Amino acid sequence: MFHSAALKLTFWYLLIIMALSVGCSIAIYHESSNDLARGARRQVGFYNNFLGPDDFNGLQQMRDDQLSQDRASLRGHLLEFNMAILVFGGLASYALARRTLKPIEEALDSQTRFTGDASHELRTPLTAMQAEIEVALRDKNLSATEARDLLKSNLEEVDKLKALSDGLLRLARRNGVPEENSVAELEKIITQAIDRHQKSANARKITVNNKTTKLLLRGDHDSLTELMAILLDNAIKYSPRSSEVTASSRRHGKTALISITDEGDGISTADLPHIFDRFYRVDSSRSKNKTDGYGLGLAIAQQIVESHQGSIEVKSAPGKGSTFTAHLPLA
Repeated sequence: MFHSAALKLTFWYLLIIMALSVGCSIAIYHESSNDLARGARRQVGFYNNFLGPDDFNGLQQMRDDQLSQDRASLRGHLLEFNMAILVFGGLASYALARRTLKPIEEALDSQTRFTGDASHELRTPLTAMQAEIEVALRDKNLSATEARDLLKSNLEEVDKLKALSDGLLRLARRNGVPEENSVAELEKIITQAIDRHQKSANARKITVNNKTTKLLLRGDHDSLTELMAILLDNAIKYSPRSSEVTASSRRHGKTALISITDEGDGISTADLPHIFDRFYRVDSSRSKNKTDGYGLGLAIAQQIVESHQGSIEVKSAPGKGSTFTAHLPLA
């Protein structure tokens, strides 16, 4: 589809280029031809005062022949020029068409992958619920206890679907840019983010250290709190029991560098380029334990950072833990 669109766009680009080139060539030919004719007439007029009728007629015929040759040469050069424009213009037009369509093609591919991934993730809990319900319906001796267990299992799948839908909604809504004048305190952001996940950290005996400094960030407080909560949740989720997760910060010019460091299994080199992709999970490479989630958290985190005109990076190696660092503008 995009190849055909590129060819059509190339045709229209080339048509415009050739229309301009041919139009300019015609104008150049007429103007140059007239200049040549005027020059020939002046030369013949000058020698008319010194030559006899026979010599004058011969000179005039010679100049007419030269004028015809000059015009033919001019037409040839202009034709060669337009052929070169046709060739190089066609190549340049196709390259420009491909470059113009590339962002659209990438966006469509991303949307297609996103739709496929979302459909797969939605289908998984629905299939599990359907299978359990169908088995229960075929069991004529289903007890009340078994029915309650079935409902609990279905409720767990519903919670998963809710978590997935909430993540998709957050992704869809992360298109706005925060107000330029809004200011958020890093100390409050980190405190609230830690409070959100303190219970899960305590359950795994993970110590969360807050080593951030007092900095004022330019951005939305709630969004930045969600960003830090996502990074902390990710660090806690992939950290071994009785380990430490550390939140730290430092100033670099007009930018705040906020880091979340864990002592997990680290991320392999092959997985690093994809960890911010939607629905991408690296459970096997980062943890020996099974982790819940749909791989949307880091994608949401990246969108939050980018909406604040910042960036996010990760440094990790197998067996050495991971450090996620958000670069955010200071107020």
